[in-house]
Amino acid sequence: MEGVRPGWRGLSREGRGGAWHAAGRTRPCTQRVPPSSQKIALQLKATLENVTNLRPVGEDFRWYLKMKCGNCGEISEKWQYIRLMDSVALKGGRGSASMVQKCKLCARENSIDILSSTIKSYNAEDNEKFKTIVEFECRGLEPVDFQPQAGFAAEGVESGTVFSDINLQEKDWTDYDEKAQESVGIFEVTHQFVKC
Repeated sequence: MEGVRPGWRGLSREGRGGAWHAAGRTRPCTQRVPPSSQKIALQLKATLENVTNLRPVGEDFRWYLKMKCGNCGEISEKWQYIRLMDSVALKGGRGSASMVQKCKLCARENSIDILSSTIKSYNAEDNEKFKTIVEFECRGLEPVDFQPQAGFAAEGVESGTVFSDINLQEKDWTDYDEKAQESVGIFEVTHQFVKC
């Protein structure tokens, strides 16, 4: 099969790696992943007050990340964003990625891709627990920091009132739900990256 490494025949891209979740905890991958590619999950933790279904909205949502080169360890000084709507062809016809970048230090070409099927909402029952909200397929680029900004949405737990364009840059957000006549908020937003 063309473009498939020896030893990976018959396995889908998803079947070569991935995490399984049990009891709300992320477990290590149960299958091998080619050394040139690894999946990294972004997990979010927050305190939700009277809201649920916190999620990134649209293919133009910007995931602001700082990246590390897997070859030389160089970490980007500036925040860079990747979006689902962006697709850059990989050299040699190996598909595409959300971002392809040449390292300024070692000149190696690296890429990172958002796995759209892994994007999940953070709900009231996830309150104050880490939960994977997205996974990235990384080839040489490893995310090391995340800055939530604008573009999130959530809903009132009881009322279903939609709150759009929530900005989490300050790690806290508050509003008022007129329908439920109660204050709503998202507090103490933190994150971590988990190799899966």
